[in-house]
Amino acid sequence: MEKIKVVLADDHVVVRSGIKNLLENEGDIVVVGEASNGKEALEVVEKLKPDMLIIDIRMPEMNGLEATRELKNNGTSIKILILSMHDDEDYILQSIECGASGYLLKDTSKEEFLKAIKAIHQGGKYFSGDISQVLVNNYLNGKDRKNIKKTSPVNHYDVTKREKQILKMIASGIGNKEIAEKLGKSIRTIETHRFNIMKKLKVNNVVELLKRIDEDPGLKDHIET
Repeated sequence: MEKIKVVLADDHVVVRSGIKNLLENEGDIVVVGEASNGKEALEVVEKLKPDMLIIDIRMPEMNGLEATRELKNNGTSIKILILSMHDDEDYILQSIECGASGYLLKDTSKEEFLKAIKAIHQGGKYFSGDISQVLVNNYLNGKDRKNIKKTSPVNHYDVTKREKQILKMIASGIGNKEIAEKLGKSIRTIETHRFNIMKKLKVNNVVELLKRIDEDPGLKDHIET
């Protein structure tokens, strides 16, 4: 039986190693290459011509969405599965728009992960059960695409809906533990979101973050809408 040839792209070596071991233990999947950022992923895919690229979103040099868009714009037939810890609607919609065939969260089960890979390899699409199926179906059918583009405000701060939600809670003085409880997420997930928020807003700590919110009326209005 011909094996599914996969390239893994994630900036964490330990994550790639774990995924590789999980996949290759199945016998019908082989990891033929790895990359630590989007640019490397493009190079490895071009060289090795795999069946599928499994790629994270948040990576240095070039993120997973940018790499996905470039591959699809170049007319490649490779199947792309986004594997991310972010469940933000913005990321999900962008992944579909860029041409990804699936989107899974990193805390998904082994069974669902393998099911997604095989479904996508056979030409289907697969999205995590934690993602609103109605939203995904409407987008894929083109029913809401026009409306989404018309009603979505310009996001000058590049923060996702989830990050904006967390930013609003931080501004209200709510700590990581309480935010995690309110959103039903792990503290580690909230910490990662907070790190990404500070990076995007170019601040180094919570004190600077709160000062930025206080001194930037546009940002304050943005997180309140």
